[in-house]
This record gives sequence, structure tokens and C-alpha cells, in this order.
Amino acid sequence: MKKKIAIDMDQVIADMEISFIELFKKEYHLSFETVDEYLKANPNFDLVSTIKELYPLINTHAFFRNIPVMKDSQTVLRELAEEYDLYIATAAMDVPKTFTAKYEWLQEHFAFIDSQHYIFCGDKSIIHTDYLIDDSIRQLERFSGTGILFVNSLNETEDRYIRATNWKDIRDYFLSIKE
Repeated sequence: MKKKIAIDMDQVIADMEISFIELFKKEYHLSFETVDEYLKANPNFDLVSTIKELYPLINTHAFFRNIPVMKDSQTVLRELAEEYDLYIATAAMDVPKTFTAKYEWLQEHFAFIDSQHYIFCGDKSIIHTDYLIDDSIRQLERFSGTGILFVNSLNETEDRYIRATNWKDIRDYFLSIKE
């Protein structure tokens, strides 16, 4: 029997940071390349408050439908699909107006994953897979299997989980544990 891997969508296979940066720059008439660059230049900036402020613009079909795919995620997940059952587990309850956009996006970019393996939820403690790849500490804390932290600027100091900074790290991890 194949082991099961649940994969978060936002900031794991969907590169929300790129879309968020573009929205942020447009709304505030700013110019910068990365969130890290902006945060270094503005150390008192409150990213979480800004995300909350921009929530009405983020919680839309258009925003989610046009998010770019995270580099190498499709290639690595196609490889993993040969050895593992893959599930997409997205906390869609946090952005309820995006269900259709997320489904369409998955169908366009990850059609090789059975749509019956899409899990739209809130609390990922309901997910009973062997692994969860996620960027949310909150979700990994609730998960009962092996958590793999997909590192980004909001969780970079966290060290309680297996860490992956990109999809090649994910591939290397699963190749290293292959039985």
C-alpha cells in the first residue's frame, strides 16, 4: 500500500508571494522585488496587518485563479505520484470566495492528481495522511503524521519540523526515505 502525502496549496504549490507582492506594490504604489527586500528596508513594517488589510482583494476568484505555480512543484509531484498517493489539502475556509478558483487552478496545473484527492478544509487535523507538506506552523502543529515545513519569510526561524526551502529539497527528502 502506498504511503500518503498531503500537500498544502498556498505558498507550497501556488506561489502566492509573487501575486501578493504585485498586489501590494499596486495598492501602495511601491517598487521592490521581494518581500525580504522590502522588510529589510522597512523593519517596523507589519506584514500580517497588511495581509489582513488587503484580505478583501485577496479573497477573490481573480487573485487565486492567476497565482503562478511554485517552481519545480509539478515535476517533483509527478515523480512522487509514482510512489505515493498525493492529496491537496488547502485551508480554503480562510478564503471562502476562492473555492472555484482553487479547483480550476488545480485542474489546470495539477490535473495528474485525482480531483477526488482535493481536500478543502480549515483545520488540517482532520487529514490522516503519512506526511503533510505545509508552510503553516499552526497546521503542522495539529497534524498527527510527519510534518514537513515549506520554508518562507513568515516561518523561517521555525525548527521543530523537517525543513524544505524548495521542491528539490522535497524530492531529496522522499528519495532519502524510500524503502
